[in-house]
Amino acid sequence: MDGNLNQNDISHVVEADRAHIWHHLIQHKPFETAEPRIIVEGKGLRVWDQNGKEHIDGVSGGVWTVNVGYGRESIANAVRDQLLKLNYFAGAAGSVPGALFAEKLIDKMPGLSRVYYCNSGSEANEKAFKMIRQIAHKKYGGKKHKVLYRDRDYHGTTIAALSAGGQDERNAQYGPFTPGFVRVPHCLEYRAQWDLSGEEYGKRAADAIEEVILAEGPDTVGGLCLEPVTAGGGVITPPLGYWNRVQEICKKYDILLHIDEVVCGLGRTGTWFGYQNYGIKPDMVTMAKGVASGYAAIACLVTSEEVFESFKDDPNDKMNYFRDISTFGGCTAGPTAALENMRIIEDENLLENTVKMGARIIDNLHNLAEKHPVIGDVRGSGLFCGAELVKDRKTKEPEDEKSVQAVVADCAAQGVLIGATNRSLPGLNNTLCFSPALIATPDDIDQITDAVDKSLTKIFGN
Repeated sequence: MDGNLNQNDISHVVEADRAHIWHHLIQHKPFETAEPRIIVEGKGLRVWDQNGKEHIDGVSGGVWTVNVGYGRESIANAVRDQLLKLNYFAGAAGSVPGALFAEKLIDKMPGLSRVYYCNSGSEANEKAFKMIRQIAHKKYGGKKHKVLYRDRDYHGTTIAALSAGGQDERNAQYGPFTPGFVRVPHCLEYRAQWDLSGEEYGKRAADAIEEVILAEGPDTVGGLCLEPVTAGGGVITPPLGYWNRVQEICKKYDILLHIDEVVCGLGRTGTWFGYQNYGIKPDMVTMAKGVASGYAAIACLVTSEEVFESFKDDPNDKMNYFRDISTFGGCTAGPTAALENMRIIEDENLLENTVKMGARIIDNLHNLAEKHPVIGDVRGSGLFCGAELVKDRKTKEPEDEKSVQAVVADCAAQGVLIGATNRSLPGLNNTLCFSPALIATPDDIDQITDAVDKSLTKIFGN
């Protein structure tokens, strides 16, 4: 840990934090008698807290973000050099790193062509919703304005993003919500809604989307927003047959397919984007977290040329263009960091490593499932994995949230940070989440799952 901070400095930092910081996603009452956790330093896959305790970070910054690991000097240097040259100019004009990263990004996304910069995943999704709405007014008299979203999916924290949020505990107490957002069923076969399996289940789950479209009226539905792999709703990988049918449905009813890659994007599943595992051809793709691995704030909405062209088809109409702005979408630090982040992923073959290490963590979790009956299901894609905990494998009754969080806390005490579904689904916050950086080694993976093994033994026996 950095020796420039002595214990007196840290004590002051802790007190300043306790007195003034409003942390994310956490109840603060315990901080009246206990210290908040402060992460002081990170290097590679490890971080150190205010007490000098070392942790393996199995959640990439807590929320699936630090894809290339901590302490990347080349990213920091690139950002510093760019900030001295030009730190910002509003997005009505361009910048050198903005243009160069857009070019490199589009090269990884065949069929798409345009990049809209903003500063968070929530905001990127808002932009997509606004585009769908404006297209509805431009082409369909405003009628084709509804956006479908999926149960258990998550698209951000703003009111409109929560309106498209399939996690009822995240949404609770924040309504009333924006009208025109309509939920479709989830596709988790483990908690099956139909007496089918495999590819037949996948097709049936997609057909449920069509049923909602028909109920709402196809002439009222303009967009479908889905995560390629559901993240905070339980790390849900789609069944076989699902995505092909979803694509057919969107084409059949002239519905824009919007893929939310805020978690899966930039390598998390072992491909540049999660949707590329399934042969999907989206109209719109949003991304944020891993785009610059947290070294600078950046988010992007990427669209097809067809979507882009619909906003310049009548230049004589003063309302014809996309009348939107994202102030910090004009920052140059984001695309600069993103360029170097992408270079690292390429030069260090991190996509290949993600596939290999993802297979290792899944194998390790399956081995743990043979030892611990509390593990009801193991699922994931690349270094984006989950283990659902249940009281009984036959009934699939979810394990108590308190016990699930006890596993997370015990792993942290061992020096391993993992995640779990949290304030997402009433009665179903029972999935442990694993998303180490793409640089993870076999030893890192084994240390993470060994900690889980010890915690499950301690808390549940066996």
